[in-house]
Amino acid sequence: MATFLYRIGRWAFRRRRLVGGLWLSALVLAVAAAALAPAGEDEDLAMPGTESQKAFDLLDERFPQSNSQGAEARLVFQAPDGQQVTARQNKAAVTAALGALDTGAQVASTTDPYTTGAVSTDGTIAYSTITYTAHAVDLTASTKSALEETASRARDAGLTVEIGGSALDAEEELGGTTEIIGVAVAAVVLVLALGSLVAAGLSLLTAFVGVAIAFGLVSALAVPLGLTSTVAILALMLGLAVGIDYALFITSRFRDERARGSEPEEAAGRAVGTAGSAVVFAGATVIIALVGLGVVGIPELTKMGMGGAGAVALAVLVALTLVPALFGFFGRRVLSRAARKAVRPGGEATWPGGGATSSGGERPHRVPGAEDRRPGLGSRWARFVLRRPVAVLMIAGLGLGAVALPALSLELGLPGDESKSVETTQRRAYDLLSEGFGPGFNGPLTVVVDLSESADTRAATDLVAKTVRAVDGVESVGDPVLNRTGDTAVLTAVPRTAPNSAETKDLVHAIRDAVPDAEAETDAGILVTGTTALNIDISEAMSDALVPYLSVVIGLAVLLLTVVFRSVLVPVKAALGFLLSVGAAFGVLVAVFQWGWAADLIGIEQTGPVMSLMPILIIGIVFGLAMDYEVFLLTRMREAYSHGASPGEAIVDGFRHSGRVVAAAAIIMISVFAGFIGMNSPTIQTMGVGLAAAVAFDAFVVRMAIAPAVLALLGHRAWWLPRILNRVLPNVDIEGEALSRRVPAAAGEPDTAVRRLPVGRD
Repeated sequence: MATFLYRIGRWAFRRRRLVGGLWLSALVLAVAAAALAPAGEDEDLAMPGTESQKAFDLLDERFPQSNSQGAEARLVFQAPDGQQVTARQNKAAVTAALGALDTGAQVASTTDPYTTGAVSTDGTIAYSTITYTAHAVDLTASTKSALEETASRARDAGLTVEIGGSALDAEEELGGTTEIIGVAVAAVVLVLALGSLVAAGLSLLTAFVGVAIAFGLVSALAVPLGLTSTVAILALMLGLAVGIDYALFITSRFRDERARGSEPEEAAGRAVGTAGSAVVFAGATVIIALVGLGVVGIPELTKMGMGGAGAVALAVLVALTLVPALFGFFGRRVLSRAARKAVRPGGEATWPGGGATSSGGERPHRVPGAEDRRPGLGSRWARFVLRRPVAVLMIAGLGLGAVALPALSLELGLPGDESKSVETTQRRAYDLLSEGFGPGFNGPLTVVVDLSESADTRAATDLVAKTVRAVDGVESVGDPVLNRTGDTAVLTAVPRTAPNSAETKDLVHAIRDAVPDAEAETDAGILVTGTTALNIDISEAMSDALVPYLSVVIGLAVLLLTVVFRSVLVPVKAALGFLLSVGAAFGVLVAVFQWGWAADLIGIEQTGPVMSLMPILIIGIVFGLAMDYEVFLLTRMREAYSHGASPGEAIVDGFRHSGRVVAAAAIIMISVFAGFIGMNSPTIQTMGVGLAAAVAFDAFVVRMAIAPAVLALLGHRAWWLPRILNRVLPNVDIEGEALSRRVPAAAGEPDTAVRRLPVGRD
């Protein structure tokens, strides 16, 4: 693979105009396709196989008219202090406002709260439901303006008016300024790490190209494939983070090769052949983990995984082709200032200590002292860990364990309007409805009764209603509504508790446990569904799938790392470290989103369960990202060890070559992920906090503290592989050993094969 990628790197460098033109064309086509494509619509989560989903499917079949309904809004009116909404002047204001709204072009119907009983028992709060003929994304600006003007008109009359429902969901601002700050931090880190504005700009430029193409494709395919805005945001988040990192790794290796005296084209080939091999493997692990999300069985999670995997795949392709092409365009400007001073404009280079490289056919001279310069921070840190491996291991391990403790209290749920900021009208409408009609009003349960086998439909529905009313925790049960053929009935049960409360979860199970007797007596099928019940079913399914999915990911990590590093203990160490970093990330999520620690700092005004999809999604993403740092750090160690260095020297060599780059890459990724915390979407906020915390723990604690400490304690045993596995496992050559044998080395380096140490050396 290293030789193949070496050729790709040299080809892209030589044909840089062709490569740049192809990527520019792809960018223009993706942007044009996104601009011309219709806007997609965020769909409700579905969980095939659960009782709530079966009930929804039955409703789709028996109540087809419900599918034709578009967006829905709910206008909530509250009378001034000491008054009631039923007072003459307040009633007149509500009626006049709704009357003006009822004539809207896209309005299907409005309900009168005074005739439908939508007035609280104390008479202070009322609501009207407005149904539209179009979905939320298709509502015109004039339609939304009419809704807001209606609310404003009633406010002018002295009422408090808030708007809930799905009609305003499409106009929520997902963007913010924090992601711009995150990118700015990434740019500063790149400049400091590379010492060149051009090199930093190159990494950002290539990342933006890949992200723009991925975002454009997701937007263009939103309607045909049913992709939501969350899929697009995840593709943006992942593509930007890994795109910058992968370009950084290859650029850093290119500069190292140039510092050794390699010709620009040769350096580009070697950079792609070595660092590019690690990029391919790291990207493949992320892609596999994301695609594997499809086994959970949630269509939305599958789409998120596929969208993110596509963005990562594009980032890998851009890094392998566009990055070396830009090396050719920018030339010496990719190098640091000190290196540029040593390179003559004509292509000949002189280096401190003598020697010159030419642009002709002569082999360039190696830079004297390139490997013997003053030890940097990475080398000093590695030597510190080597002196105190037990202390470093204990402090880092116990620290992560302490941070992970809150994860034992992890509760899963799905956010609704209650999780939004109190500055939004949707949240204020939610609070008013809870105040006027009880906390369970915002999360009613739908009981679907299949009467196709029942002899007496009236008696069956009456018995079901009586059974549900008798369950402790049910506030009220509405009258049954039958479909046109009379073979299906729907009843609405309102809980006494809030949708995301543990009591409501218990209530759903209690109703399901209570209805089998009624089913046996009436031959009817009874299913409990509704948004609240579906959220509960999805959360439980996620909890049940967490351990199996984690086991698959850990098994995959051990297998892949065994193949890459040809070691048994290194993969086990990597997998255990991954568990620590993920556990600590879950602990942060619980502390912030459930317990409210530091929630004010990131704008979380309402605590509650952690988003159901987050644990599995974070595991899938962080698994691949953790392997990024493992590969880029340990390949240099493995390479040094294979050349005869002692285990301790190999650790120092790995940190000397890759420590600063990996640290910079981690800071960049943390900045990008943290930049999405400022968005108004609870899903994206949770994802940003979880991923930023997981990357910080994994890169700086696990890979840079625990990993070298464990390797120091293991010594030669860290690189041991049984002979039978050595014969069976394929050699992926991620260190580029085949490249060293087949490609002439730079001047001053022996053009010989790399010496392999005996398997099992101790």
